[in-house]
Amino acid sequence: MIPPFMKLVLDGLYPPICELCGCGLSEGKALCETCSEKLPRIVSPFCGTCGESFAGMIDGAFDCPNCKDISFHFEFALAAMDRCEETLELVHRLKYGKEIHLAGALGKLACGVFSDRRFAIALQEKWLLVPVPLHQSRLRKRHFNQAEEIAHAVAKCSELPMAKILKRVRRTETQTRLTRKQRMENLKKAFAVRTTWNKKIPAALTGAPGVILVDDVFTTGSTVDACAKVLRKAGVKRVAVITVLRG
Repeated sequence: MIPPFMKLVLDGLYPPICELCGCGLSEGKALCETCSEKLPRIVSPFCGTCGESFAGMIDGAFDCPNCKDISFHFEFALAAMDRCEETLELVHRLKYGKEIHLAGALGKLACGVFSDRRFAIALQEKWLLVPVPLHQSRLRKRHFNQAEEIAHAVAKCSELPMAKILKRVRRTETQTRLTRKQRMENLKKAFAVRTTWNKKIPAALTGAPGVILVDDVFTTGSTVDACAKVLRKAGVKRVAVITVLRG
């Protein structure tokens, strides 16, 4: 995470502009209000489990066909933003272009999910924000974890605590071209809880009334489900998921 004084230095050297329209900004922002408001949000109706949005009129809660026969280890997942080229470009620029300054704007967008009433108890009880981890080999290559950077921004705007509780213990192949079944198989035993020196579960996790997993994109849910499974095994009773974008 970039220290505040460094942000001031960078803003002085490189005056901030909107990453979408190019207009001048202040206070280190990355998106102007106009462009931010134009980006499509996920609104009802959407799947109550994975957050997949649907066009048309649907009365009441429902699960999409992809979730009907699957039992996830998290209660529900919700992305803030619906599919669009602009938001996907911002995520890719953060993730692959190493434009870490975009994490704040993306985290602020992700905080839009907290308007969903299901998150009321999480905000009230101060659930723990946990970013989906990268394997050390990928972290060395990328030098940062985009989910962690987004989680820092979400923690700032939501005032929820954040901790890097999980670790990726097995390197897996890229999920992009895999089916849901292949993704689930690919992620078996890929994650673990970061225990203390004497193999105990961290106090931040044992004392948490619930956990909110944070990632950049939700596609099939395989990655966050593998993380949720580990958290459940460690004794976490309730797990939800938030992401910036629905893939």
